[in-house]
Amino acid sequence: MKKALICGISGQDGAYLAQFLLGKGYAVIGTSRDAQINSFGNLQRLELRDRVKLESMSLTDFRSVLQVLTKVQPDEVYNLAGQSSVGLSFHQPVETLESIALGALNLLEAIRFTERPIRLYNAGSSECFGDTGDVAADESQPFHPRSPYAVAKATAFWETANYREAYNLFACSGILFNHESPLRPERFVTKKIVAAVCRIAAGSGEKLQLGNLGIQRDWGWAPEYVQAMWLMLQQDAPEDFVVATGKTFSLEEFAAATFSACGLNWRDHVEIDSALLRPADIDAGRADPSKAARVLGWQAQHFMPDVVRMMIQAEKEEKK
Repeated sequence: MKKALICGISGQDGAYLAQFLLGKGYAVIGTSRDAQINSFGNLQRLELRDRVKLESMSLTDFRSVLQVLTKVQPDEVYNLAGQSSVGLSFHQPVETLESIALGALNLLEAIRFTERPIRLYNAGSSECFGDTGDVAADESQPFHPRSPYAVAKATAFWETANYREAYNLFACSGILFNHESPLRPERFVTKKIVAAVCRIAAGSGEKLQLGNLGIQRDWGWAPEYVQAMWLMLQQDAPEDFVVATGKTFSLEEFAAATFSACGLNWRDHVEIDSALLRPADIDAGRADPSKAARVLGWQAQHFMPDVVRMMIQAEKEEKK
């Protein structure tokens, strides 16, 4: 039985990855900074809490990382940990950089130190590309990060590449574009929209406050994206991959689709709040995931309208 260590198992991707790997027959061990007090709500929601083993580990503490790696002796490590909000990173840049960049470095160095044939997946981000304009970014697109979060993710990406080339580690990064699910917290705009629309449809009478409706993103379905992570670690050689749907929509289109699904016109219920605008933002994020299709055999099956529909359905079922 293969053993997988998921750093950041309490998040959206960590929970879905745990579900996927358990279905593949893996023994799954997950980490949190304090596993004794973490409620692991996403694992409970997917009814996985009792099927995984949990360890306390701080990625910013090298000794802590090394201890857990030595104890668990995993075959595969998935680094999904770190501060995950782009917006929050402008308010907490130091925490963001340390949790992502230093965390990735400690993990890479600990794996090198153990001298075991561990395969590492590092969670990269499309935010590293910055504004792609009309260009669909593939793996060769230069990085131009426009937030502390993106800077941290770009640093972790190059750390991973460096350890792969310098020390021959099986280490790769998935450059994932936006991927959503009911497990998103409401600080993410997609979940914020879905939750508000469902309340408005139920008669709350509130107005939905949004920032720049013109931004364009490639939105996919998170449970599909974890399969791509796993596929990267099953290859003969480690490579980096863009993971996305290849279709881009504006935030206005996302909001309009969500209101429309509940029989409402978004223009009647949305107000623009300038306080929600970021110091620097990405106008458009476009992706070319053809390498993932060609090499991994992975392609997205759900696109933005599907994501909206499934998130609304889950939100309504949760409120019953």
